[in-house]
Amino acid sequence: MLKILDTKQIKELDSYTIQHEPVSSIDLMERACLAFVKWFAVQFHSSAPVGIVCGMGNNGGDGLGIARLLIERGFRVQAWVVRGSGKESEDFNTNLGRLENKLEVSEFPLTPEPGIFSSCEILIDAIFGSGLKKPAEGIFAHAVEAINSASAVRVAVDIPSGLFADEHSNGAIVKAHHTVSFQFPKLAFLLPENQHYVSEWHLVNIGLDKTFVKNAKTSNYYVSRKSVIKILRPRAPFSHKGDYGKALLVAGSLGKMGACILGARAALRVGVGLLTVHVPRVGYSILQTSVPEAMVSIDKSEEVIASVPMMDSFDVIGIGPGIGQSEKTVGCLRSVLESGKRLVIDADGINILGSNRELIHLIAPGSILTPHPKEFERLAGPWPNDFERLEMQRNLARKLKCVIVLKGAYSSIAMEDGTVYFNSTGNPGMASGGSGDVLTGILTGLLAQGYTSKEAAILGVYLHGISGDLAALEKGVNSLIASDLVDYLSNAFKSLQ
Repeated sequence: MLKILDTKQIKELDSYTIQHEPVSSIDLMERACLAFVKWFAVQFHSSAPVGIVCGMGNNGGDGLGIARLLIERGFRVQAWVVRGSGKESEDFNTNLGRLENKLEVSEFPLTPEPGIFSSCEILIDAIFGSGLKKPAEGIFAHAVEAINSASAVRVAVDIPSGLFADEHSNGAIVKAHHTVSFQFPKLAFLLPENQHYVSEWHLVNIGLDKTFVKNAKTSNYYVSRKSVIKILRPRAPFSHKGDYGKALLVAGSLGKMGACILGARAALRVGVGLLTVHVPRVGYSILQTSVPEAMVSIDKSEEVIASVPMMDSFDVIGIGPGIGQSEKTVGCLRSVLESGKRLVIDADGINILGSNRELIHLIAPGSILTPHPKEFERLAGPWPNDFERLEMQRNLARKLKCVIVLKGAYSSIAMEDGTVYFNSTGNPGMASGGSGDVLTGILTGLLAQGYTSKEAAILGVYLHGISGDLAALEKGVNSLIASDLVDYLSNAFKSLQ
């Protein structure tokens, strides 16, 4: 897992690296500049005019160092320094001196003319770094506004200027097209409210001290392929279906049997040993035809879920996809909750909990809930910003002693100890009806096989996203549908082996 450090830890990590490598501060800055320029030179041709807007601190020093290195690579560069009332950092002045006779650096004016950056095809934002503590004001706000109004491609150094790394931001903020971050993503990058500031973000390694990183404490992690491979268990040569668990999926209603089919196929595709699907009578022939590998339990009701079979023999129960919210189904969910089994609860299962809050305390510890943002709001209430929402998610996971998966870009997976894992796979094509039903099946199938709730959630969400990524390579993002995710699950597993 890649640790997500806060701004205080990042500053301490820089200092620790300087002291223990040892390396001078200016040489560490040079390392960061070189890493940025290597990325930049791959993305953009040297014929494109580049503008660099620098503050007076170390982020501005990065910008000046980047200017020099780009000039050495044949780029045409202009640079501006935005000066406020503060003092320049020592490394800023060093890099400004190194530009002497190579580039005349301009002062950004207090009242810039419209189109000040019109000659630039690419604008590099190096005004503020991650240590910013207050919103951009005065001339700095004018600079941010001028950058945002330019028609150039905007690239932020480490973090868009004006954006806070660890808390909700306000005021003037650069809207970057690319953000090139040093070593680690910032927490702000992973929250929806900041997407139009950060856009595509990229990590470059600048060789910060590994010992410090190993010992650093954090409650936020970014899921890596390497960490997921460690979770995935190989199958033993003499194993049989009984070794891979018995799962019950309670899903479907009149007009919504597709949700049931998607969940069932996904559970089977991730390797569950035996799957029983409980459906209303209207779904019997549909399921037997569409998913012949599953056993079918038929509800006494024709159109909705109104009862459940004996649950003692099942290792895990998935419930929610397509079940609706009829009074009979509410009673069914209560029965499932009272079984004490670990559950995967999604869709209408969560909606029922949101409107029947007296049921929430019945959820067995170790269960997994998979709401999308609106469903989460029904469970936890509204939030003023995404940082507050993240804390609400942590608190709910602690309270229920469950795993809460909030679906979306960088799906956040909150554990009962308050740790949150952000998923690194997936794409916007997965924002399509039925994708969540597939995830329910994946998680149900993995839990049945004996994975812990933590392991199943991290592995399952990652596999779900990789299936979407592999499908998008062939189908395209716009054409992706939920059944594609099931079809590409086998390739997702192969990509980890």
